[in-house]
Amino acid sequence: MLAFMERHGLEEFEYERDGVRVRLKKPSMHSHAAVRAFGGPDVHATVAGSHAVVPSAPTSAPVSTHGAAAEQGAEELHVIKSPIVGTFYAAASPGADPFVTSGAQVSSGQVLCIIEAMKLMNEIESDVSGEIVKIFAENGQPVEYGEALFGIRERGKK
Repeated sequence: MLAFMERHGLEEFEYERDGVRVRLKKPSMHSHAAVRAFGGPDVHATVAGSHAVVPSAPTSAPVSTHGAAAEQGAEELHVIKSPIVGTFYAAASPGADPFVTSGAQVSSGQVLCIIEAMKLMNEIESDVSGEIVKIFAENGQPVEYGEALFGIRERGKK
């Protein structure tokens, strides 16, 4: 499929049949987030870069927050977006503590959530270090490709 996209100069390809939807998109040149897909406790694979079937997450889109931050001037946040269509999970299993909460300090490479897509659990990692200011997605709810998941105030920025 990737060879087909390359041969025809396609940046994105989407196919749907019998209720199954597949969407492929070439990763951007400045994409840093990695998505790790796993099918069980002993099966791990890292998915990133130009050979990925699952596109890497679009990164850093400045966002102005509303409320108290807006009163002090527009605050720019690093936004982690969903790299795939799926179901957002804040924790590794039902009843477990969430990976992160609002106000938590995170490091680059730290797991923020899981997105389930076609029975695969994809760990979404932070590509920056900082403080979780906003969690946009709701646990157990569907998310779209490119949908904002987390707003992070990068360390060293005010």
